Amino acid sequence: MDAVQKMISWIPPLLGGARVTIALTILSVSGGLVLSLFLALGKMSKNPLVSKFSSAYIFFFRGTPLLMQLYFIYYALPMVSPVFIIRTGDQFFDRFIPAFLAFALNSAAYCAEIIRAAILSIDKGQFEASRALGLSYPQTMRMVIIPQSIRRLIPPVGNEFIMVLKDASLVSMIALIDITKATRNIESSTRSALVYIPAMILYLIITAVFSYIFHKLEKKYSIYV
Repeated sequence: MDAVQKMISWIPPLLGGARVTIALTILSVSGGLVLSLFLALGKMSKNPLVSKFSSAYIFFFRGTPLLMQLYFIYYALPMVSPVFIIRTGDQFFDRFIPAFLAFALNSAAYCAEIIRAAILSIDKGQFEASRALGLSYPQTMRMVIIPQSIRRLIPPVGNEFIMVLKDASLVSMIALIDITKATRNIESSTRSALVYIPAMILYLIITAVFSYIFHKLEKKYSIYV
């Protein structure tokens, strides 16, 4: 019974960490999706400079560990130039902003490939029909191709969201108090490893909720409907 009471008493600080985890995930994936659209179109561009830059960006962020990218943005960039030093007057935001940048830039690389694959999956006849109607390439992408691609993006973007949600535990390495950092703080102060039980249950609940949301979106916007 004492163990159960202890685990219940740990819920408030864990929920505080959960708010950080959820906020970071939503903001990072949202920001990454916006940037990924330009990267996907850039990689498909006939302009060699734009295409090579987009390809290099995607290769770099997909080919290096997310933790190393986080360390680079948080520790190395401020050493390169004072311009990259983030001082908001609040330690939380001083850590949250670099974490957001690292996760958003990383997520953009993965989402760019998802978007590119979705665009390429659209029948080429859609392009030809659009051009026959007199639509320019930007108009074709904006009015015809991208709206159809969105339906096909939901399942893989949902998977990316869940991956970022779990990878958010890496921010504990820069002392940002998410679920994982809150769990370690409780363990170090109480000397009890039981805290990992409610922490893992909390992760499972959050994952289940967002998986359910994406499942509902997938059914609603199914390409087969």
